[in-house]
Amino acid sequence: MDSINAADTAWLMVCSALVLLMTPGLAMLYGGMVRAKSALNMILMSFSALAVVTLTWIMLGYSLAFGASTWGIVGDLRQIGLVDMLDQTYGAEGHKVPMVVFVMFQLTFAVLTTSLLSGAIADRAKFGAWIVFTIVWSLIVYAPIAHWAWGFQDGQGGWIGDRLGALDFAGGTVVEINSGASALALALVLGRRIGFRRDPMRPHSLPLVLLGAGLLWFGWLGFNAGSALAADGTAALALINTQVAGAGAVLAWLVFERIRDGKATTFGAATGAIAGLVAITPACGFVTPLGALAIGVLAGVVCAWAVGLKYRMGFDDSLDVVGVHGFGGVVGMLGIGLFAATVANAAGADGLLFGGGFELLGKQVIAILGTAAFAFAMTWVIATIIDRTMGFRVSADDEVAGVDTTQHAESAYDLAGVSGGSVLGAHPVTGQR
Repeated sequence: MDSINAADTAWLMVCSALVLLMTPGLAMLYGGMVRAKSALNMILMSFSALAVVTLTWIMLGYSLAFGASTWGIVGDLRQIGLVDMLDQTYGAEGHKVPMVVFVMFQLTFAVLTTSLLSGAIADRAKFGAWIVFTIVWSLIVYAPIAHWAWGFQDGQGGWIGDRLGALDFAGGTVVEINSGASALALALVLGRRIGFRRDPMRPHSLPLVLLGAGLLWFGWLGFNAGSALAADGTAALALINTQVAGAGAVLAWLVFERIRDGKATTFGAATGAIAGLVAITPACGFVTPLGALAIGVLAGVVCAWAVGLKYRMGFDDSLDVVGVHGFGGVVGMLGIGLFAATVANAAGADGLLFGGGFELLGKQVIAILGTAAFAFAMTWVIATIIDRTMGFRVSADDEVAGVDTTQHAESAYDLAGVSGGSVLGAHPVTGQR
């Protein structure tokens, strides 16, 4: 522990806190996007993942993701419960941090990714089944994919990053494509909400949506820049690229909306920001700011188009996890193959537009397809087993009544006895009767 870099350690601890804040931010975003009768349930699904995935990660998940590799597929079990890790360090020489700080940073990624999936099954999932799902999914799907991309062991680690040589700086495969493919599987297993395509199902609180999006944007700076694992030039590059891509995607989404629908909306601005941040996640440490802008603009347009696929294809991805995170992740991974430049990061590679040919782009495509296929298939199996044993979906009556009251005996807004903006019989300011 005498060899740790104090500045890098402090930086990674701050970034861990920033990324942890993203899960409450996601809870606010999702809570505002659903109808009022489901708001608390959506918020609790994210908050419960904070507790559940923390324990699964510490006990087993970290070892599966970052343990010694077995055939490039999954880590071994030598680090269960963080045994003998309290005095260990992680990182390159001169940039070492305490191992437990790295564990914590990666834990926040696992929590957020698991929470993202709740958006695909809003309004209709049993809370107990969701808890079981988060336990199993975080260990069987998330941890192996994290090992594929980030389990570096001198050519003997994960098959995507260490053996194939595909690039993923902060989670295009691990977080975004993984969550998008898994969300599609979940939506198909649980089926469509009652009233899908018929009822408007508009967000009940756009201010809450914008607050959640703002918190996510704020936390995303730590999500991406912290993935450099050091307070250095690469972290600085990731920081500015994250901001640039988010801004470019907001404007691209608004222009797309204006042309398509005749209006630019606040909801579109919030969703566009998330799309751009998603897309730059894998690329932020490998492209120039102009490359980041191009990726952000592409993500704004592609994701604005992709969110409409659920209506044309008939799957009910309630809060557009597939359209935003799945398609956004693909844009970002392919964007590396096009816009990556060694002038931005000598440890990366040159993409097609910088004279690198099709080699890197081909590797990115393989990584995309492998991640999406595994995540979709495994999530389908897990969700189907849960659905056929304990049941994953609430009854039709409970869904119509609202999962807040039927699953939690609570309501986000206590409107009982309210008339004209005040409690019946009470003064609207003093509260006196």
